[in-house]
Amino acid sequence: MPSVKVLEAKKAEVAAISERLQNACAGVIVDYKGINVADDTALRKELREAGVEYTVTKNTMIELAIKGTDLEGLGECLEGTTALATSTDDYVAAARILSKFASTHNNFKVKSGFLDNEVISIEKIDSLAKLPSRDVLLATVCSVFNAPIAAFARAVQAIVDKDGETAEAAAE
Repeated sequence: MPSVKVLEAKKAEVAAISERLQNACAGVIVDYKGINVADDTALRKELREAGVEYTVTKNTMIELAIKGTDLEGLGECLEGTTALATSTDDYVAAARILSKFASTHNNFKVKSGFLDNEVISIEKIDSLAKLPSRDVLLATVCSVFNAPIAAFARAVQAIVDKDGETAEAAAE
């Protein structure tokens, strides 16, 4: 029988995972088996820079954290080595970075994921991974809004230039 101290530490870890999952807008569960330290360090750095929290977690701890929640469907994929990546503000960062990493490393596999407290399929994770980043999407929207205004400004400038030429010709 484990000591009271160990049980309290495990309860605290389950509570932390549960809170992390509740606060996350999106998350991905991966099987990290077979990657070396250098690749893992580079992956963790990229995830950290994108604002994604990535930790290796015991399957039983995740199972206890998702018990009785909408994410209970994640329990089906909790076998073998498991790492959990969650993001509180970017819906696609974890899926994009981990899917790209999985495509270049044979042993590294995306197991499952969730979006707004709803378990999603691997196909949805792949489609999320193909979306551009938030900054690229915002730049695209801004350029769409800016295009009509820029076209109007060019048309007004063309009229001014044309009127200037006729005024010069009349003056001569």
